[in-house]
Amino acid sequence: MQRVESPSSDENRIVSFESRIPARRDRLAWSKFHWALVIALGITWILDGIEVTLKGAVSDVLQEAATLHLTSEEIGLIASFYLTGAVVGSLFFGYLTDLMGRKKLFFITLTVYLSGTLLTAFSWNLWSFCLFRFITGSGIGGEYAAINSAIDELIPARLRGRVDLIINGSYWIGAAIGSLSTLVLLDPQILPVDLGWRLGFGIGAALGLCILLLRRRVPESPRWLLTHGHREEAEQTVANIEARVEELTDRKLEMPADFITIYPRKHFGFGSVIRTMFKKYWTRSLLAFSLMVSQAFLYNAVFFTYALILTRFYNVSPDKTGLYLFPFAVGNFLGPLLLGRFFDTIGRKQMISLTYTLSALILMLTGFLFIQGSLTATSQTILWVVIFFFASAAASSAYLTASEIFPLETRALAIALFIP
Repeated sequence: MQRVESPSSDENRIVSFESRIPARRDRLAWSKFHWALVIALGITWILDGIEVTLKGAVSDVLQEAATLHLTSEEIGLIASFYLTGAVVGSLFFGYLTDLMGRKKLFFITLTVYLSGTLLTAFSWNLWSFCLFRFITGSGIGGEYAAINSAIDELIPARLRGRVDLIINGSYWIGAAIGSLSTLVLLDPQILPVDLGWRLGFGIGAALGLCILLLRRRVPESPRWLLTHGHREEAEQTVANIEARVEELTDRKLEMPADFITIYPRKHFGFGSVIRTMFKKYWTRSLLAFSLMVSQAFLYNAVFFTYALILTRFYNVSPDKTGLYLFPFAVGNFLGPLLLGRFFDTIGRKQMISLTYTLSALILMLTGFLFIQGSLTATSQTILWVVIFFFASAAASSAYLTASEIFPLETRALAIALFIP
């Protein structure tokens, strides 16, 4: 059977050729090689979860005179700088990911992210904190584009949905660890109030250096190599992967019959990419935008203010907010973990509709009960755990959708454009 992968335009086209590489990838049995990919790609989200949870938990601490003495408005401004950095970084690094390859950008974006995290530990006032959060955000924005592209191009299609959701959901493993760490880092009986939060950011950055070593074992995307005319390198990369899987599974792989026709190009201009997305695939762009905005609005509205709500409305002590953040984080990870396989079996459309709808309905109920004054810190947390059990799977599926509905040559930038 032959499938044709159409080029986005005729510009810079090289002579086409046929390839079985996608089919060779999809028929691979799951092995330790794939687990190594999951760990190398997902561990970034774990560290990001630790770091962002810590930032949310220290929001109240940063307002104390012994620290940076910030106001609630300035705390919100810091969050805005982080999100702005994520948008700028995703666009810039997303374009470079499509241009230069997935593997190179893994190291660049991770280095930027870890640098921003480490610098945050040495913030001395509002504007230094904002700047360092912007740098951190730009790195993580680039990671979103590079990692989700790599998942789509290295993981067998039959397992891609659950793997994508679990990797993106692993952020919440870090959030759970981060929430527990605040019980020590933010306890003034254990650490000085202006040292604990700085130590948390510093430790996260130091641990992140281990990821650079793990990333060395992640191969370049064979599909990216094919699309950019590196046919021999793509064949060698896939052959190495197949040899590794055969060794690990003790099974000989047969050559599949399916192939696609590749139209390689050496360069994809930014203008041609944008035209492809918003002219030829404008309905797909609208879908991706809607999914991304809705999940980001819900997450940012709740997560960046979680600690403030607990302290201001329910009188929870700042050093105890981690006790409430922990079950919230666990629920967020269990959602993608338990629901992810249904995105591969039941289908993308059905599960996306279900998870988004259930999240919205339970959120409306929670908002009504909050206005009525019927909630406590415990019941508020329980409802948020239930909401984000479904919302976390929905949020991860937004990145899965953006990576799957656009051509490979625009994939990373497509993901980047829709990070709100």
